[in-house]
Formats: sequence, structure tokens, C-alpha cells
Amino acid sequence: MFAVINDRSRQIAVRSGDEILCDLGSDFEVGSKVTFDRVHLVSNEGAAQIGKPFVEGASVTGEVIRDERGPKLIVYHFKRRKNIRRKRGHRQGYTRVRIDSIQG
Repeated sequence: MFAVINDRSRQIAVRSGDEILCDLGSDFEVGSKVTFDRVHLVSNEGAAQIGKPFVEGASVTGEVIRDERGPKLIVYHFKRRKNIRRKRGHRQGYTRVRIDSIQG
């Protein structure tokens, strides 16, 4: 079974047993169950249901594994001849979720 879910304006293709990275949210706690009810597409044995924009009654459930951080991104700001140089770093926070089941 295969599905395309919408998580905070990001579309993610998932199968049962996959691990995905979602944006870090305060509503996710380690070990808790998460339900994604905004499902764009559900495919089962070649028969696909496509939503307009979401499939009625379809949902994807998963379990929160852990919180983690992405790779460090370095951003430089530089203006020539003005002695302006800034170096900033950023690491995005993510939540790793294991997909348990797809209904629909």
C-alpha cells in the first residue's frame, strides 16, 4: 500500500514501515501515535484513489521515534568594500516518525 500525505504544506510519499522526517512540532511526543488525515492519494494493488484535494475517510497512522536535527547550514553575508561580514549557522529540528498503517 502506498499513500501521499500532507504534513504542514509538505507532501510526503509513504509506505507502511517507512520512517519519515516531519517538521519538529510541540504536539509530537516520543512514543506517541500520530495520525495524518490529510491524504492526497492512496494506492492499493494498482487501484488508486485520488482526492480533490484529500481522500475522504483515508488516514495514515505512525509512531514518533525521536527528535533529531538536520545538517548544519552555514550562511555568509558579505558586502565588498564595506567591512561587513557575517557568518550564521542554522540546524533545522525534525521529528522521525515510523509509518504503521494506511487506511483508505
